[in-house]
Amino acid sequence: MAKKAPSLISLVILTIKREVVHAAAGDDDVRPEIYDLPSHLFNRLLTRLPPLALHKLQTDMPFKDCNDYEAPWNDDGRKRGRNGSFDSAWKALLKLRWPDLFYPSETQLDWQRIYWQTHLQNCLDEAAELALLPSFDGFIGEINISDDIMKFIGCEGHVNHPNYCKLSYHCQQFGHYASCLRLQNVLCVAETCVLLRKSNLQSLIVRWIKYEKHVDGLCKLLIQNRETLTSLEFIYCKLSSTFVSAICGSLNVVNTHTHGIQHFSINTSSFLEINPVSLPPGFVSFLSSGRSLCSLKLHDNHLDRNFAWMLFSILLDVSSSISILDLSDNNIAGWLRNLNGKSKCKVPSLLGIGKSLQSLRVLNIRGNDLRRDDVESLRYALVSMPNLEILDISDNPIEDDGIRCLIPYIIEVPDRFSPLAELYLENCELSCSGATQLLDSLSNLKRPLNSLSLADNDLGSQVAGPLQNIMGTSIKTLNVGGIGLGSLGFQELEKGLMAELKLVDINISKNRGGFETARFLSKLMSLAPDIISINSAYNLMPLESLTVICSALKLSKGSLERLDLTGNNWDYQPNHASMVAEFHHNGRPILILPSSLAVDVPYDDDP
Repeated sequence: MAKKAPSLISLVILTIKREVVHAAAGDDDVRPEIYDLPSHLFNRLLTRLPPLALHKLQTDMPFKDCNDYEAPWNDDGRKRGRNGSFDSAWKALLKLRWPDLFYPSETQLDWQRIYWQTHLQNCLDEAAELALLPSFDGFIGEINISDDIMKFIGCEGHVNHPNYCKLSYHCQQFGHYASCLRLQNVLCVAETCVLLRKSNLQSLIVRWIKYEKHVDGLCKLLIQNRETLTSLEFIYCKLSSTFVSAICGSLNVVNTHTHGIQHFSINTSSFLEINPVSLPPGFVSFLSSGRSLCSLKLHDNHLDRNFAWMLFSILLDVSSSISILDLSDNNIAGWLRNLNGKSKCKVPSLLGIGKSLQSLRVLNIRGNDLRRDDVESLRYALVSMPNLEILDISDNPIEDDGIRCLIPYIIEVPDRFSPLAELYLENCELSCSGATQLLDSLSNLKRPLNSLSLADNDLGSQVAGPLQNIMGTSIKTLNVGGIGLGSLGFQELEKGLMAELKLVDINISKNRGGFETARFLSKLMSLAPDIISINSAYNLMPLESLTVICSALKLSKGSLERLDLTGNNWDYQPNHASMVAEFHHNGRPILILPSSLAVDVPYDDDP
């Protein structure tokens, strides 16, 4: 059959596209007549242009703002600006090139800025890989960008403009779009400051900073962007006291002793030559002068108890306005040892009269090998955090004695009008006895928690009764994965639940509940109209459980979006597809079934 001939309009659009692409490749001007095309033709042209040509067409517009220009009459008799059409074109190009990238639901976003910022990040990542090679000896700006990246923006061959393939060209042309970047240590040099001189960075992530030459280059970049920078993160770095002080000093705004950093993080790094009795002077000044600082995260940095105590003391002394403090995965056991009831020192004097962390909302101290005495000390320290909302002490072997030390604080919280809403106690070596005491206390609160996690504690089936009580409150999120409920525990839960539940998200995975898990799920879906997500993976459910679950889904009137059934030993059958096909939310399947790869590898939580 003969190939259908292209329409006249298609040929016209193709001709204009070639002209715009040629103008972009040769850095020539776009003919002004193109902007006078009827809207339907102009919009069609935008969808055909590669990124570099689209950028050229938008940049060369003969008016300052796309909304200042009214296109010719539309077919419906109205006039419209071009701005929305460009936004749609950029959004489409962005999703085409990076389909797995997270895209916010907001419609009022600068999609062109996001596109070129992401493109520039790709160029910098590629340049860093080449600059790290032992054979590299040259200027970073002279590094050639690969043909794969160049093809994505519609610039193949670099015939008309030989500099198009240089990193320097991309920094010069698109650097002003970059507000958030990630840099390897090899790019933390003075030359990068020149390459990114048009950027106004708001967020910067740096990796593998180890040597003085990296710190010197980074400090120059920080000084260049200190008026706009609000977020700074270090990953896989080795920081001496001198390095830390130099970096913090570079953040101060000109003619002031303050900085504008709001989020400061050092993750999976190490501090070198830390003084056991004092923190780096520059870091102390940074903490003391940062009235904008609202998030401080020092995760997995091998910090000891002295560092943690000095940090806490400084924050308290200056009445810091931080709202998030993350000291997770360090080694700070004993950091509050002077605050326990056995101490001869008076707690108010140690904390400082009238001193408190009024703005602190989140405290994360998980994974620090904390014990009972640490929790007892923490109870006194929490007095200085009257507005704490989220407390995470997971992955610490506090055991039942530790949780009993915390219960009095939880009981006293409503009397102080503290908004504690989320409590995480995963893998804390709790038994059924300690968990029961905690759950009974939480169930009787006037203002129950919104979220609770007791996951990965060996509680057994006897905890089912206290769990019923907490589920009967207004709690929204509950994680009881891997607590050893077993079939008997699920059976007790299913029998005891009678009233409507407020749950939105529940995790009951890794509990070896068998068929009783399906029975519980059926009851849960009938009593929780607001439930959105259920994780029931790895529960050794037999195949007939799927029929029970599908029947319950048909009868439920809730808003369930996801039910995870992975990790159960099911031989997939063709009729499964028809059973689950009707259960979708926004085009995605609600039921997440076991994959064929996991069929022969059942979950085993035995040590």
